[in-house]
Amino acid sequence: MLHAPGRVSTGSTGRRLDRPGVGSLRTVPSIQHHALTRIIPIVRRRSEVHDPEQVRRDVLASQRQADGTPPRRIASRFDVHREEQPGLPWFALCSPGTQPRRTVLYLHGGGYVSGLDRFHWRYAARLAGRLGVRVVLPDYPLTPTHTWRDTLPPLVALFERLGVESAHGVVLMGDSAGGGLALALAQQLARRSGPQPTHLVAFAPWVDLTGDTPGTRDAAASDPWLTLSKLKLYGAWWGAGDPHAAEGSPLFGDMSFLPPVLVLCGTRDLLAPQSRELVARARRAGVDVSYVEEPGLLHVYPLLPIPEARRAFDQVAAFLT
Repeated sequence: MLHAPGRVSTGSTGRRLDRPGVGSLRTVPSIQHHALTRIIPIVRRRSEVHDPEQVRRDVLASQRQADGTPPRRIASRFDVHREEQPGLPWFALCSPGTQPRRTVLYLHGGGYVSGLDRFHWRYAARLAGRLGVRVVLPDYPLTPTHTWRDTLPPLVALFERLGVESAHGVVLMGDSAGGGLALALAQQLARRSGPQPTHLVAFAPWVDLTGDTPGTRDAAASDPWLTLSKLKLYGAWWGAGDPHAAEGSPLFGDMSFLPPVLVLCGTRDLLAPQSRELVARARRAGVDVSYVEEPGLLHVYPLLPIPEARRAFDQVAAFLT
């Protein structure tokens, strides 16, 4: 079921979030958003895949140069520490002098080829500052060197540790690839008898590595950021030889026993059809799902420096209250 622009849509098992300050009816994207639609394709070097091996070499070179540590400004204003468990280094962030009893396990996006960046760190800092939570950011292994097989087991172990440490529970959250990984992790945890997430929040989650969800090609034509050829290539790498496997493509997994779910997505997003299909399948499984679809907005708009991101943050905060 779709909804009024900018509002949260719920099914028969969903909850409404159209409280004061949440769910504005404004439908025209901001000037800042319009500027980003021109800047992002240049900054992100948007291009189709013509030579898969060259793309692989470029990705590996970029990974060698990347720095996923917190920006200096955030490191100076928040308590940040780094820990490492077998196969999975991770960071924890909270406001100074606090001892949060609730944790957000945030899984970053980046097509499974890019690590933590300043947008993820800024959003984590906002969560910690506004909601008073501890935010844990795993620096999980990336493809093409690694696949979901290397990442899901240590994430399960990390979640179970956090679940024991967090008296008020753990929220799973992620954007794009990280949103898909968060859903795959929730499905893995649902099969186990240990701690479970209290909520799942996903921004334009990538949940179908095949890229064959109906409507994807039409959506790709209006997306100024993502390209379908790269999505399919990265998905083949991450999918460990089987992009239909639920561990990499949780759209095809069991939606039963998921926690309450909030999905946010813009319509100028190649992954919008996947968000809609995820919401439909989860609702059919009886999951408590809330869905926000913003007309004309970009991929992972809640993380971008635009006015619409403030509205999205209020919607996330209301959902977690």
